[in-house]
Amino acid sequence: MTDVKQQFEQYLVQTKKVSSNTLSSYLRDIDRYFAYLRSRRLDPLEASSEQIQKFAQYSQNTGLSASSVTRMMATVRCFYRFAVQQGIMTNSPAQSVHMTKVEKQTPAILTPKEIERFLAQPDISEPKGCRDKAMLELLYATGIRVSELIDLNVEDVNLQLGVVYCRSGKTERMIPIYDEAREAVADYLKRVRGAVILDYREPALFTNMNGSRMTRQGFWKIVKTYTASARINKDVTPHTLRHSFAAHLLENGAQLKDLQEMLGHSDISSTQVYARMMKEHYQSVYSHCHPKARRRA
Repeated sequence: MTDVKQQFEQYLVQTKKVSSNTLSSYLRDIDRYFAYLRSRRLDPLEASSEQIQKFAQYSQNTGLSASSVTRMMATVRCFYRFAVQQGIMTNSPAQSVHMTKVEKQTPAILTPKEIERFLAQPDISEPKGCRDKAMLELLYATGIRVSELIDLNVEDVNLQLGVVYCRSGKTERMIPIYDEAREAVADYLKRVRGAVILDYREPALFTNMNGSRMTRQGFWKIVKTYTASARINKDVTPHTLRHSFAAHLLENGAQLKDLQEMLGHSDISSTQVYARMMKEHYQSVYSHCHPKARRRA
């Protein structure tokens, strides 16, 4: 199975041209699927539709969310589609597997006051706090993805112009940053980064305290730490700042098309999720607060 997995990886990179983050998700899912079959002495290339359906049920029973199971099954389907295209198999056993559609949930967002409290948590007098402040401010200032944040290099930030150049695949977008975020990044570059990097050729904008590029796991821990210290009773993830960025811009008059470009959405339907969310929010406020529309208890 090692050879087939390597061929699948090459297919994802060369044919589907997926990003490194998406590639990691695909490979993690397929490893889970292969491990499940291996524990039952089954060969993935001989698996039946029924066995694939049992894997989906098993995944649900282990506590994975419906969206995670749906994504994993999409990976399994992709693997068998690849196997058929390459002539490794004649038919895909996943083609007839029932896929439960998962409704998109409304993204969790922080209120402007919660954002202020959250961003005030890092102790900028300490090197780590100074770096954390710069990362969090920049994430909320731009709405970029966490993977894009940790992939930023020093050359991608122009503090004089107050913009960030975000490169994702073959596309590049330029996003302005507000003054407080620009000052936080400038402070970090002046006082911290040069003191922690071990190799002057290191291009990464944000590194851990050992001088290596920041990881997704490392940043996740940073977010969880400051969520707790800010006493925010919400399930805050690194993506929450991206959601909050989008919601707050829409709330203050941004146009969907402009927001789509800043977020890097290829399809505006992804951006429209935020518009629907704001519509539901205002409808709820109106129904509860307008004296002639107030709901009866």
